[in-house]
Amino acid sequence: MTLHAETPFDQSDLAALLEHADTAGLDALGFGVIGFDLDGRVQRYNAFESQAAGLRAQRVLGEDLFVAVAPCMNNFMVAQRFSDARAEGAPLDDTINYVLTLRMRPTKVKLRLLYQPGAALAYVLVQRP
Repeated sequence: MTLHAETPFDQSDLAALLEHADTAGLDALGFGVIGFDLDGRVQRYNAFESQAAGLRAQRVLGEDLFVAVAPCMNNFMVAQRFSDARAEGAPLDDTINYVLTLRMRPTKVKLRLLYQPGAALAYVLVQRP
């Protein structure tokens, strides 16, 4: 299965699809995708998230997600869950209601936090109303 504009935010095998998707596949999605490595550095950033957040991919790629890109997620609700999952070697697939506050008026969103042990990247998916 491949990614396309109709791929749902809550699709059960989405972590595996994201891991193997190309840039065009990520850009086709109707929600934000931020993929980051073990050091917290953003390695994937799709067009939807770039436009919604007002941050060009060139500015975001290679930057620390929780320090430079989205410090509003550097807390127990988001960053700590990834840290705990990695430390425990446990998969993470949680969806939470959240309010983004960086560079914009407070915006209610749903975040989906995805991590699979052994995967090169973890993902924060952002669904806006």
